[in-house]
Amino acid sequence: MSPGSRSSLPVVLFLLAGFAAPLIAVIWFSFMPPRTFSFGGAPTLDNYRAIFESTSYITFLWSLGLAVLTVLMLALICYPVAYGLVRVFGKWAMLVTLLFTIPLFVSENIRLYGWVLFLIKNGVLLGTLKSFFGIELESILFSLPAIILGMVYVYLPFMLFPMTLGISMVPNETRDAAFDLGASRWQVFREVELPLSMPGIVIGFLLTFVLAVGAIAEAKVLGGQRVIPITHDIEIAFTYSQNWPLGAALAVLLMLVVGVLVVLALRRFDLDTFLGRR
Repeated sequence: MSPGSRSSLPVVLFLLAGFAAPLIAVIWFSFMPPRTFSFGGAPTLDNYRAIFESTSYITFLWSLGLAVLTVLMLALICYPVAYGLVRVFGKWAMLVTLLFTIPLFVSENIRLYGWVLFLIKNGVLLGTLKSFFGIELESILFSLPAIILGMVYVYLPFMLFPMTLGISMVPNETRDAAFDLGASRWQVFREVELPLSMPGIVIGFLLTFVLAVGAIAEAKVLGGQRVIPITHDIEIAFTYSQNWPLGAALAVLLMLVVGVLVVLALRRFDLDTFLGRR
């Protein structure tokens, strides 16, 4: 064994123990007979058959739809913010962006319950409007807009940070050269800034989508479970229903769907150019 192989052995073992082994266990468990709690028994497709014979596809569609909508809204919000941070703060933009990650040090549930107090009837927002301005509005709490608001709020740092990094990678010299050659402001953005910042944008899209498709707290706390995501079905299968093989099968299908969508998205890019290899 070469010295390089020996030095990489601990990393390989760590990945096998921390990533591959649990993933294989979940996949294998999804083929166990329903409502069993061990790896004994003959493999079966009953769990997957039960999924396709039920209405679980609705929860899949809700999770995917909410994740896509969250990504699109965050793209519209974060790109102008990231662009402004880079243009105003320059090399300090990434440090300033770190300030947006401070809420991550507080539990997500606590932050979402803060939004409950803000949005609830006679709460911070509606109570203030009613007391000081005489304006009475209906609360959006426990509705689809409240869920989307919570997801946009929770996952904003995961979109903003990669976008800021990608935009900061655009050399000022390249931008100035384009202006010197007579390009308009729109042409510089379309032909220079957007393509060169695309690595950060794509990473932000994928990171946010993967996290948002597995969201559950927003639907529970802000949505009042009016919308049921697939992660809720997985949780129920592993807890109240005590049907671990069904929960494993749902988790495997979720990983498969997300993995296929991510691969299809990455196929639209030349990875060598994307990673700066040429």
